[in-house]
Amino acid sequence: RPRPAPPRPASLPHRAPHKMAAPALGRRCGGAAGLRGGLRRALLPAPLPAPRPLHERAPRSRSSAGLLAAQCERGLFQEVFPGQGAEEQLAALLEPGRPPVTAYCGFDPTADSLHVGHLPAVAALLHFQRAGHNVVAVVGGATARLGDPSGRVRAREPVAAARVRAHARALRLCLWRLFENHRRLLWAPGPGGPGLGRAEVLDNARWLGRQPLLGFLCGAGGRLRMGTLLSRQGCRERLRSAEGMSLAEFVYPALQAYDFLHLHRRRGCRVQLGGADQMGNIMSGYELVTKMTGTDVFGITVPLITSTTGDKLGKTAGNAVWLNRDKTSPFELYQFFVRQQDDIVEKYLKLFTFLPLEEIAHIMEMHAKEPEKWGPQKRLAAEVTKLVHGTEGLESAKRCTRALYYSSVEALEAMSDQELQELFKQAPSAELVLEPGMSVLDLCRKANAIQDGPSGYQKITDGGVSVNGIRVTNPETVLILGQHILKNGVSLLRVGKKNYYIIKWLQL
Repeated sequence: RPRPAPPRPASLPHRAPHKMAAPALGRRCGGAAGLRGGLRRALLPAPLPAPRPLHERAPRSRSSAGLLAAQCERGLFQEVFPGQGAEEQLAALLEPGRPPVTAYCGFDPTADSLHVGHLPAVAALLHFQRAGHNVVAVVGGATARLGDPSGRVRAREPVAAARVRAHARALRLCLWRLFENHRRLLWAPGPGGPGLGRAEVLDNARWLGRQPLLGFLCGAGGRLRMGTLLSRQGCRERLRSAEGMSLAEFVYPALQAYDFLHLHRRRGCRVQLGGADQMGNIMSGYELVTKMTGTDVFGITVPLITSTTGDKLGKTAGNAVWLNRDKTSPFELYQFFVRQQDDIVEKYLKLFTFLPLEEIAHIMEMHAKEPEKWGPQKRLAAEVTKLVHGTEGLESAKRCTRALYYSSVEALEAMSDQELQELFKQAPSAELVLEPGMSVLDLCRKANAIQDGPSGYQKITDGGVSVNGIRVTNPETVLILGQHILKNGVSLLRVGKKNYYIIKWLQL
């Protein structure tokens, strides 16, 4: 049922329009959460103190540091809006012992799955929830029809309404899975600490789809200023380009701002979270809510995840690592994080996991002594895979790793058909009937893995063929159950270094 927006707490000081409050958050966490770059210079002219290395700071518990400062130390919270006194006000609002706050973050269904680039925003919601606050994940079933112009040099390709609805359903399921895996596997309440806050997953098509155009323009549209929208750099660049900017793209920030207003009125939402490229949309939401309700609300941005070449990870760049199993398997997700270099793994441990900072520091200290064990990378991969795919997904990833990189027969025997297909996506598969006296040469020929004639025979004698990780050099070797044919009725044939063939045996 609709609930009135909560009144602004009397204990929080109201912002003076042209007076900057002391940067309290900057003092508490070394300035890492202060506004940066051009936006920082525009909103907070006075520079915040330079951050100190983590080991120079006195250890602080999560409760004593406060949510804002604690996530600043992790590098998860980057910018706070508005700049004038927002850090001090928001830090006071989120102090332990105060009533829970509601925060939200939006996810447009431009694809049927979230990807690794969305994980910082999801982690930010989960950290709010772990501190006892309520969180809302909003799937943009309505706004995705228009396309977010933020950071884009050209308009998105239009997507059919039915496809957007299908994508939105998939994203809602993905978000619920992340919330549930976190609650079941990664959350353990501390003694005397806050309980886990409430989590909701909503679709903005529920309210924007029923919003009359004239009603929207006369209400929210009358409070948003054209000058603010036109002053943004991305908007100016698009308007000057040859392609220009459509009206649909131009009003996208207004619709996202209405999301904030709706959630503030219905859920008492006070905080909007978003990627670092969403500051313009967050500013629109702040402007609309404060003008129409008079309540202080806030925006927090989280870092963008980029590739080694500096490109933003995502569908558009073609480098997305997806969070749905049918697009990126648990093994592939696990290996993505295992392959991270030393200069980035500590940052990712802080961003993507819920390990205490003291434990992360210890993991990195042990890594300095034993770098060959890749301890931080394996711990990072395990924590993220557990969040995304649960315990079963993590075990599947480890099983596939042992089978592929350690030639573990036990792991191969325990693998399901789904795991075999995920691990060897490009591998041809064949169904064969075991005949008496069938040899390795017969197997290779029936699977079309080698050429007929002397060259195929020579391939085996040269050691270029292995069955279930065991190299075979005698082409006439007879296939043996339990060795060449596993208990699950499968043989993994490899020819050369990278050519795999999956053999499924019938009528054993």
